[in-house]
Amino acid sequence: MPSRSPIVIISSYPPRLCGIATFAEEAREFIQERHPERQVLVISHTDGAGDGVRPIIDMSQPDWWKPVVEEIERLSPHAVHIQHEYGLYEYHDPEGRGDGNQGFLELLSALTAWPVVVEPHTIHGRLRDHEAHFVREMTARADVVLFKCHYQKWRLDWTFGAREWVTPTNIMVVPHGARPDRRWTLPEVAQLKHELGFSDLPYLGKHFVGLVGWIQRNKRWDILTSMWEEVAEEIRAATGQEWDLLAAGEMRDPNDREEYAKYRNDLTILQRKGLAHFYEFIPRGDLYYKVMACCDFVVLPSIDETQSGTLARIIALNKPFITTAPMEGLTAQTIESKGGLLFSTKPMLREHVIRLASDEQLRLDLGENLKHYLDNVIAWPIVTAQYDQAYDMARHSTTTGQQVVVPPEF
Repeated sequence: MPSRSPIVIISSYPPRLCGIATFAEEAREFIQERHPERQVLVISHTDGAGDGVRPIIDMSQPDWWKPVVEEIERLSPHAVHIQHEYGLYEYHDPEGRGDGNQGFLELLSALTAWPVVVEPHTIHGRLRDHEAHFVREMTARADVVLFKCHYQKWRLDWTFGAREWVTPTNIMVVPHGARPDRRWTLPEVAQLKHELGFSDLPYLGKHFVGLVGWIQRNKRWDILTSMWEEVAEEIRAATGQEWDLLAAGEMRDPNDREEYAKYRNDLTILQRKGLAHFYEFIPRGDLYYKVMACCDFVVLPSIDETQSGTLARIIALNKPFITTAPMEGLTAQTIESKGGLLFSTKPMLREHVIRLASDEQLRLDLGENLKHYLDNVIAWPIVTAQYDQAYDMARHSTTTGQQVVVPPEF
């Protein structure tokens, strides 16, 4: 049994349908694997659940953070690792006015006795005013702050310099982790298609282009669905092969219901023509990986993303991909991994889809690049080792009172 002080993650957590919750669940698994000697516990919002989860964050209360501080003091942790997204910690008063994440900053101020690492999931390259002020206050209160991408760190120097602010030195770049243990062979993929029922659908061929993940307005599945019938015909003429569109996922935000209905309607029309299939599922756990494994390559047509859990799963499976550019972390990881193609217009997307479907060697080459990137840069065991470095730096800062200094990017 673990006998040392625990690592405590503060985050949203399943069963909440939230990308940060899914991230925290997977990160916790690999942090625990690295630290069998410690408990890895979670302080979550009230809708979190599970073994070792304390669901005490009640965002209906302006002082929601006070019970969190009390629990941290009781647990006396080795490190406090906070997953941050603006919407997770925004208190709204009865008139609907938000507090600008002020409660989150008060939480950090109250945790100065403990080693605190904050991992923000939204750091835009060009920060809006309220984001810039928040990042300034957050980095001043946390011991270590983890950005996901290098561009976020070097762009911050420009942003802060333009405001004549001192750039914080406690920012470390740690990428979005990806599983190294979900790579299936071709025979195993054939079995997965049978398990998920795809092999039983007579209108589906052997080759799938995937649209997989949460269905929401910024993912813009319609960019591909609107052209798919013509694209499928061009692929058939060029290769003699039948390629189908596999769209799989579920709506997360009720505000996206209109887009969800439109996407479903477009897919229903394509499905009636034998060109596509919609598979409804909640994108988390093993099923997420199994569905994506059935695709020959994946299209991720997001129009607003700083980094993406969907892309992390694409890379985990070494699947070639096509995504939007310029688009923050999606573009950065595509360039760094050399595992995908970028588009900025509909004709480019069309060209890339046809090219990838027609060129098996290109798919193999991109997949091999992703394998190298996964094994050497973003596999969870590598990322959790970097988490440990952050925990050690935070502990040293808490003990000595010395500010953490991480070298700048440039």
